[in-house]
Amino acid sequence: MTSADDTPVADVAVAGPTARQRRGVLFGLIGVLVAVVAGGFWLTREDPPPPPKPDIPLDAWAPYWALDDALPEFEKRVGSLRDVSPFWFNATGVDSIEIDTNALDEGLDEFFEIAADAGVNVVPSIIDAMPAGSMAAIIADPVTRTQHVETIRSFAAGLDVAGIDIDYEQFAFADGRDTWAATRPNWVAFIAELGAALRADSRTLAVSIPPVYDAGQTADSGYWVYDYGAIAQHVDRIRIMAYDFSVGEAGPIAPLDFVERSIIGAIEATGDPEKLVLGLPAYGRNWPNGETGACPASELQGRTSVTARSVDALLELRGAVPVFVPETGEYTFDYDLEVTDGTLTCTQGRRVHFVDGDGVRLRMDLARQYQLNGVSLWALGFDDDAVWAEILPTVTP
Repeated sequence: MTSADDTPVADVAVAGPTARQRRGVLFGLIGVLVAVVAGGFWLTREDPPPPPKPDIPLDAWAPYWALDDALPEFEKRVGSLRDVSPFWFNATGVDSIEIDTNALDEGLDEFFEIAADAGVNVVPSIIDAMPAGSMAAIIADPVTRTQHVETIRSFAAGLDVAGIDIDYEQFAFADGRDTWAATRPNWVAFIAELGAALRADSRTLAVSIPPVYDAGQTADSGYWVYDYGAIAQHVDRIRIMAYDFSVGEAGPIAPLDFVERSIIGAIEATGDPEKLVLGLPAYGRNWPNGETGACPASELQGRTSVTARSVDALLELRGAVPVFVPETGEYTFDYDLEVTDGTLTCTQGRRVHFVDGDGVRLRMDLARQYQLNGVSLWALGFDDDAVWAEILPTVTP
């Protein structure tokens, strides 16, 4: 996921949604998608795959730092959603789940009230907010693993929610690849136990996890620590986090070939597209791209974020014109930023890549093409009217 620390700052002016600078003809939108998937989901050329689903369920995450924008959008769009996941709960210990310390309480009750009135499924996301290795240690011990399962079960019962979404990313991004072989079976045991506990209470279990590219455990297999195949029978939905392709350096957010590879790998690993939900990014990133002149280091901007909602304000502020890249299904643009501390002055180059409403729809079409059981928008509050104009025509009523 995109963290709270990566929200738009400084140079990213936030304004109401417009689309005049970036809508237009896309150079040859994606043609017919043809793929051969290991495991026999698609068959042979003589026995073609089924046609794309005419519509598809829509889920969404709702991060606390975008709640001011998300609430009015949520109220308008809630009728189009299947599951909605408030994204502000942290696992901070074996027996503790807490609201993020940066989250404000004012909008939380309103969010739950809107969801209850609309009858949408509330499936809170729980994030592993512990130091590296801590959650791996909890699930490695059968005693603490069961204790943590009961903590989550009680948390879900206390909120009386439809289900839980587990978003434990430390295994992938903090613990180190050398821990994966040991963590993998413990993760499967944890998910099996948690799934059974939630089902006993008539609740669902989703997991939001990084992608795999095949069913193996090699350097080319993606984030195999999460063992898509072994957990599939224990969960209701696997949400594929098919974004954040470029993080450290400027590049596309979720290039189409990467998204398709992630879908194919997940189908190969699970053998069941009905378990799979594709994450849809409605955001972008804004990277530094070199400097000229004598720069005051303390004033230089690092990487920031934009959203489909905020990017038009940045385009207008900087007089930039975005260019659509058909190969990635995203827009990009460059601009110069003058940086000064009153004594030293330089020019910092900036490069932005972002997914707009058109790009959201292209990724949604891939999910439909591969017969997945839904898409999930990252995130409410990042979206604008252009995003919804592309989403709604193929959302299950």
